[in-house]
Amino acid sequence: MLANFAPSSDDLLRFSPELILTVAGTLLMVLDPFFAKRMPRLFGHVSIIAFIAAIFGAIAANSVPGAAFSNLLIVDGFATFFRILVLCIGILSVFLSYRYLEREKAETSEYHALLLFSVVGQCLMVASNDLIMIFLGLEISSIASYILAGYLRDDKRNNEAALKYFLLGSFATGFFLYGIAIVYGLSGSTKLDEIRIALNSPDISPAVIGVAAALMLIGLGFKISGAPFQMWAPDVYQGAPAPVSAFMATAPKAAAFAILLRIFMTGFQQSANLWEPFIWISALLSMTIGNFAALTQSNLKRMLAYSSIAHAGYMLVAIAARSELGTAAVMFYLAAYALMNIGAFAVVIHISGKGERHLRIDDLAGLAQKQPVTAALLTVFLLSFIGVPLTGGFFGKFYIFNAALKSNLVWLAVLGLLNSAVAAYYYLRLLVVMYMHEPGEVTQSLEPLGPGLGAALVLPAIGTFLLGVMPSALLTFARASSVLGK
Repeated sequence: MLANFAPSSDDLLRFSPELILTVAGTLLMVLDPFFAKRMPRLFGHVSIIAFIAAIFGAIAANSVPGAAFSNLLIVDGFATFFRILVLCIGILSVFLSYRYLEREKAETSEYHALLLFSVVGQCLMVASNDLIMIFLGLEISSIASYILAGYLRDDKRNNEAALKYFLLGSFATGFFLYGIAIVYGLSGSTKLDEIRIALNSPDISPAVIGVAAALMLIGLGFKISGAPFQMWAPDVYQGAPAPVSAFMATAPKAAAFAILLRIFMTGFQQSANLWEPFIWISALLSMTIGNFAALTQSNLKRMLAYSSIAHAGYMLVAIAARSELGTAAVMFYLAAYALMNIGAFAVVIHISGKGERHLRIDDLAGLAQKQPVTAALLTVFLLSFIGVPLTGGFFGKFYIFNAALKSNLVWLAVLGLLNSAVAAYYYLRLLVVMYMHEPGEVTQSLEPLGPGLGAALVLPAIGTFLLGVMPSALLTFARASSVLGK
C-alpha cells in the first residue's frame, strides 16, 4: 500500500527547489561550530550558491510541468515565476546582509539558515494546489520571519518588532485557518480544483461562501500588508534589522499575492461577486492610507513601510479586475517592486550606520555630492516608485490600470492614478534632499559601498531599467502563466 505513495522521479524534480534549500539550511547549522568565528562570510556564500542551485531546480521542474505528490503541489508557469522571484529576492537579501551583520557583530549562520527556510516556505506556498499545503508553507515562512524580525536580541526595537509581528501574524493565521475549515466543510476537500467544482453547487449557501472568503482575505490581507490589516507594517519594518525589513517587504508579500491569486482565481473563481467588493475596498484604503501616511514620515524605514502598503493597494486594483491581464499585471509589478524596494533599502542600510542611528530623511542631505553614483541609483528606484517612463514601475502601473479599465473599474483606476500623484511628493522630497541640500554629518562620514551592498544596488537598478525599456519578455511569460482556474 505504501508503494502507491512513493514519490516518482518527476515528483522529486518538481519539488527540487525546496529540497535544495532545506538541505542547504541544515548544512549551515551543521557548519556553524566549525566556521562561525573563522569564516563568517562563508554562510552567505553557501546561501547564494543554494539560491542559484534552486533557481536551476525551478527551471528544470518547469520542463516537466504538472501535479506532484497526489496533486498537493502543481508546477506550472505561475509557480515557476514566483519561485524564481522569491529566490532572486533571497540572493539580493544575502547581498544586503554581508556588511550589516559584520557591522552589528551578529551571528551569520543562523541568520542565513532562517533566510533559506523562510524562502522554502514561500516556494512551497506558490506551488501548492491544496489549502493545507498552502497553510504549511505559510507557517514555515512566517515562523522564520518572526525570528528574523527580532534577530538582534539585544536591540529592544528588534524585540518589539518581533513580538508585534508574531502576535498579529498568529491572529491573522487563525482567521485564514478558520476560512480553510469552512471551505472544507462546504466542499469536502482542500484541493483548489475540487473546491471550485464543489462551490458551484446550488445547495451551498452564498453567504457561507462569503464568510469563508472574508476570513481567508483577512489572513492574506495581513501578509500583504493591505488595509485595514496594515497596522503592523510601519512598526515592524522600523524595528526589524534593515535587511530583514527589505526581505519582508518583498518575498513574503510576493508569495502571499501568489496564493491570493491562486486561491481566488481557482477555488473561488465562480464566487467572484462575493469577494470582489472586499478587494475593491482594500485596494482603495491601502493606496490612500499608505500614501497619505507616508507624506508625514521623517523616518526612512517608516516611509518605505507606508509606501509598501500603497503599492499593495495598486496590486489589489489588478486583482479586483479578475482577468488574466490583471493577474499578469500583478506578476509584472511584483517583480518591478521587489527590485526597486531592495535597491532603496540598500541605500538605507548604507547610510544608517551601526545600530541604525541615521534613518531620518535629512540624513540623505548632500548624498549626490559625496557619492553621486549611489544617489543616481537611488534616483532610479525613486522614479520607478513614482512610475516615470523608462522604469519598471511605469509599465507596472500602466498594466495594472489598463487591466482595471478593461474590467470597467474606471473609478478605481482614477483613484489609483490620483494616489500615484500624491506619492510623487514624498519620493521627490528625497531627491530634493539628496541633490539640493548641503552634505550633512552623515553623508560627510560615509564609507565607500562594499561589494555586497554595491551588488544589491547595481543589480536591481539594471533590472529596473530593463523592465522599463524591454518589458515584453517578462510580460509575455506572465501572460502565458496567468491562466488559472481553467
